[in-house]
Amino acid sequence: MISLYFDPGLGAMIVQAIVAAAAGILLFSKNVMYKVKSFFGLIKEEDEHYDSIDIEDDETQENESKK
Repeated sequence: MISLYFDPGLGAMIVQAIVAAAAGILLFSKNVMYKVKSFFGLIKEEDEHYDSIDIEDDETQENESKK
């Protein structure tokens, strides 16, 4: 009977591989689902609205006019 030796380094490598595979599958599936939904038109594209605040600094205008 052959027994395998698992040291802490190999155990950590196996855990890291499992976590990386799960993260890869999750990200890949989200990307695929987004493409499928956008193909069928189920995703509403949001308009990009940026709120801009135009502040006119009275002091700056006064200083520039004095020069």
